[in-house]
Amino acid sequence: MRKQSRTFTLLLALLAAFALLAAACGSDGGDDGAASDDGDGTSATEPAGDDGDDGGGGDALRIAVVAPSASNDLAFTQSMVDAVNAIGETRDIQFDVTDGTFVVEDAAAALRGYAEDGFDLVVAHGSQYGGPLQEIAPDFPDVSFAWGTAADTFGLPNVYAYTVRADEGGFVMGTIAAQLSESGVIGVVGPVEVGDAKLYVDGFAAGATNQDPAVTVNVNYIESFSDVALAAEAATAHVGNGADVLTGSAQMVVGATGVATESGVAWFGTQANQTALGPDVVVASQVYHWEVVLADIIAGIDSGTLGGEVFIATLANGGLVIEYNDGFGLDDAVRTAADATAAGIADGSISTGIE
Repeated sequence: MRKQSRTFTLLLALLAAFALLAAACGSDGGDDGAASDDGDGTSATEPAGDDGDDGGGGDALRIAVVAPSASNDLAFTQSMVDAVNAIGETRDIQFDVTDGTFVVEDAAAALRGYAEDGFDLVVAHGSQYGGPLQEIAPDFPDVSFAWGTAADTFGLPNVYAYTVRADEGGFVMGTIAAQLSESGVIGVVGPVEVGDAKLYVDGFAAGATNQDPAVTVNVNYIESFSDVALAAEAATAHVGNGADVLTGSAQMVVGATGVATESGVAWFGTQANQTALGPDVVVASQVYHWEVVLADIIAGIDSGTLGGEVFIATLANGGLVIEYNDGFGLDDAVRTAADATAAGIADGSISTGIE
């Protein structure tokens, strides 16, 4: 684990040196890079809020994240990485991330390594990590752990759990989708029928049919969070069956958004802002602002409570936010109605109907 982190740090140093050389030669730099879908590697970000010295940090809060896909996946993992970086804008933190840990055993090794290194908060960002976390956490009673999306702390005093009502934003975007569709057919590319992915899909379908009972919402779960090619195949099938609006969840949506762009059909994103995947077709994204949850967890740690609580991101607490792509040109009346729906869900006057 630590060897992987040092390797990545060396790579960052080499890249930085190259950037300085390029600048001296008159280069204007490169772009930010495209979203990655392979999730095979392990990476570490430079600690936020300090000078990057692994041996220092002073009073900096040390936060580590272990996640299943790439840190820049524009989906599940990036939503947490962005959240920790947001926390770093308001307080001194040291941040490290091990991504691409689809293999649970690898994730377990990373979690244990961070705990052994004395991190204050170790985030197991994947419900599949619950089993090993349940075994690891008792070995480190002075380390606070968090995992999601889940609502089970295992009864352990140093484990927080966090989850998200993804059906809420899904319902809002479903209402928009029903109004945009001219064919009356909407396609959904789902990953695996569990957790926040299922909540989102169910909420989206409910919102669409609530808005227009005549709309047909075709859902295809590809049984993978990461298979980009299979997601593209499913999206192509939806378009072939008449869908002129698409949505989906998880990092595999890179494949589906590519089809949406090529076909000129509208796309709705979730987990992170996916406008970059299709600036001309992405209508809006339901964005997970995990910093709302992290702020509560960190407040608990600061007060001496290392776990034992469950936090839920919602539209009401700002953990979920509908972020529009202004470049799409959504009709103002449709957007106003969508915002009213979101407000109604937040204040409890509108129900998604999803348990």
